[in-house]
Amino acid sequence: MRRDLAVQYRLDPSPGRSSVNTSESATEFDLWQRGFVLSMLGNSPKSRKLGREAKGLEPTGDVYFSADVETDGPIPGPFSMLSFAIVYAGSFDGQHFERPERYDRTFYRELRPISDQFQEEALRVNGLDRPRLCREGENPENAMTDASLWVRGIAGAAKPVLVAYPLSFDWSWLYWYFIRFSNAGSPFGYSQCFDLKTALAVKGAIPIADASRSRLKASLKSARQHTHHALEDAIEQAEIFANVFQWSGVSERAF
Repeated sequence: MRRDLAVQYRLDPSPGRSSVNTSESATEFDLWQRGFVLSMLGNSPKSRKLGREAKGLEPTGDVYFSADVETDGPIPGPFSMLSFAIVYAGSFDGQHFERPERYDRTFYRELRPISDQFQEEALRVNGLDRPRLCREGENPENAMTDASLWVRGIAGAAKPVLVAYPLSFDWSWLYWYFIRFSNAGSPFGYSQCFDLKTALAVKGAIPIADASRSRLKASLKSARQHTHHALEDAIEQAEIFANVFQWSGVSERAF
């Protein structure tokens, strides 16, 4: 565990608040101790309980994070995640959904590849310079630890939930990388996730096959373009998520 990160990040009790310490009453050791409890004990039920006791807080709803990854192949391990972005996308307390005014709470990293295998087609899609990343990309251990602490810091006492469209691809990569590389584990546990494609199918009373991004209603779309840049696409996806979450859906189903 990097002590500087544990000192820098703390869990604010208000979802969506800054994770940087500004309290004059909190000592450096207090902040380090809280960060240590949360990041080193992982995400087991016991560790979550200890983490809440350390802060004197209980979970207060969900905090959503839109995530997007760009890779050089279809699966993690044999292939590599080259870049990823996580964007604060709103919160829900069981009654009210709070949409961000701006999508400016973001985390983006470009990573050093972890294997020699790659697919040329994947690189053509994302446009990333793999040889440059082999030289200059960030160490995955540092990047995933930083990301985990950043997510926990933004979520505060609430539950962090990963959002993607569709969820399966981005979740499989991020979960694998968090478990394999992060000293702080996965901030989303093993199941705290939200699939936009499924939500659209349920709210729209349509088959999953008809719930693709290309078939979105105009009122649910983002004004942003899908560029295959992880940060830009995560922000676009966060806007779609808020639109779908606040959409009342169809009035009735035809069974």
